[in-house]
Amino acid sequence: MIKKMIAASVLILLITVAIVQAMDNGKEKGKEGRQTSAGVKVGEKAPDFDLYTLEGKKVKLSEFKGKKLLINFWATWCEPCKEEMPHLEEFYKNTASNAVILAVNIDPENDVEGYARKMGLTFPILLDNQEKSKAVNERYGVAAVPSSFLVDSKGVIRQKFIGAINFDVMKKSMEKVK
Repeated sequence: MIKKMIAASVLILLITVAIVQAMDNGKEKGKEGRQTSAGVKVGEKAPDFDLYTLEGKKVKLSEFKGKKLLINFWATWCEPCKEEMPHLEEFYKNTASNAVILAVNIDPENDVEGYARKMGLTFPILLDNQEKSKAVNERYGVAAVPSSFLVDSKGVIRQKFIGAINFDVMKKSMEKVK
């Protein structure tokens, strides 16, 4: 009898914790994907950053003023990221003259270069290897990967996606951005 009461108490506790966490996340789900309450929001200026590419070249976000951007945060261990990579590559090859992709890897201690080579990726990959308090993904409020931000030519975030998106979504969303 006591074992059943303990098991029931543990189950109730777990359910309560799950409900509280779900309510506390402050996430909305909409046409543009889920948006978190922390970090940057749609309509805000994209925070500037400077990161290094796999080749060691320093890239500063503000260098792309006047261009439309897709900033994608990802990790090598992330399965949805792996599924999204061919779509990012297709988007990069088909829209290079119209938009810029900045794929920000959040786990540069892993073999990002080998991963990119194996996946056949040719778009720019930036390494977010700064201290946690200064990490770009932290400033953008990235709570899950992949997460993507569409930035207009004035540097304003126009759309935010949490989760993998495909080529058609990327293309149609970017067409709406000026």
